[in-house]
Amino acid sequence: MERRALPYEMTKRILSVFPEAELILIDHYKEIFARPRQDVGGQHLSGQLILAVKEGQLIYQGAPVCQDFGEDHFYYTSCQMNCVFDCEYCFLKGVYPSGYRVLFVNAQDFLEETKKLLAEHPVYISISYDTDLLAMEKLTGYVRAWQDLASSEPDLRVEVRTKSAAANMWDALKPLPGMIYAFTMSPQPVVDRFEHGTPSLARRIAAAAEGLRRGFAVRLCFDPMICLTGWRAAYGQMLEEISEGLPLDQVRDFSVGSFRVSQDYLKRMRRLMPRSAVVQYPYENIDGVYQYPPTLAEEMETFVENGLKALAPGKGVYRWKEQI
Repeated sequence: MERRALPYEMTKRILSVFPEAELILIDHYKEIFARPRQDVGGQHLSGQLILAVKEGQLIYQGAPVCQDFGEDHFYYTSCQMNCVFDCEYCFLKGVYPSGYRVLFVNAQDFLEETKKLLAEHPVYISISYDTDLLAMEKLTGYVRAWQDLASSEPDLRVEVRTKSAAANMWDALKPLPGMIYAFTMSPQPVVDRFEHGTPSLARRIAAAAEGLRRGFAVRLCFDPMICLTGWRAAYGQMLEEISEGLPLDQVRDFSVGSFRVSQDYLKRMRRLMPRSAVVQYPYENIDGVYQYPPTLAEEMETFVENGLKALAPGKGVYRWKEQI
């Protein structure tokens, strides 16, 4: 924990949850996080947490490989680095030199920076690309902080991307049109093979259905789609389970996209996971982005898009390739 993180309310709340935790005080999180030759895989399993104060730029322009949902002013932010879940294909394994989780406790600074942007134009911001904030909500309260801002800023839309499915996840939140809860949906074979530590497809469906029942704005994301043997049957079965488990006519919209990742990130991921089938797949490098061959990507994405249009006529289906 950074010494300067001590006075923050989030720090005090977290320390109260772990009264017997061993505390190691440091001057800057990069002393630990940015060291060379770390055991990233082992660190992901260890569950260590670094509390820090984020400096410099806090809000970033949306990356080209991310869905912008047709928004003119698309941003993202990193309130936390690394994730409680351990998905093999996650681009974060190619971004960071460490598997430790870094939580930035200066939440108010992120909100104030967003307010400055709102003074210029409407803002659409994803707060959960570099982690799963909803899975950490009981500990951090970050989603509630963004919710409070959205309740007073009608030109703000916040996307909370998640694979979480805690039974009581909705209890501390309230439905707002400016808060969009985007659930990543994957076939169970993909969950079993590549999304370690994540809730099952059935639990995600149940969590999304409960959110809809309570009036929350729910988006379903079929992104990234992963090619595995029998992918068509796996994704077809997934769509059937989803249509049976929740009212698709109440879902806000859908996101569809096959796996893609920056060439630099994938190179690091391949060094880290030499035995991972999803990482070592022979992707094509198209303009610096590794992705499935265009014919295969089109076949996979069209399959899910057509399935969604048949199950939920009239609902928006956003595809990554349509925006580049």
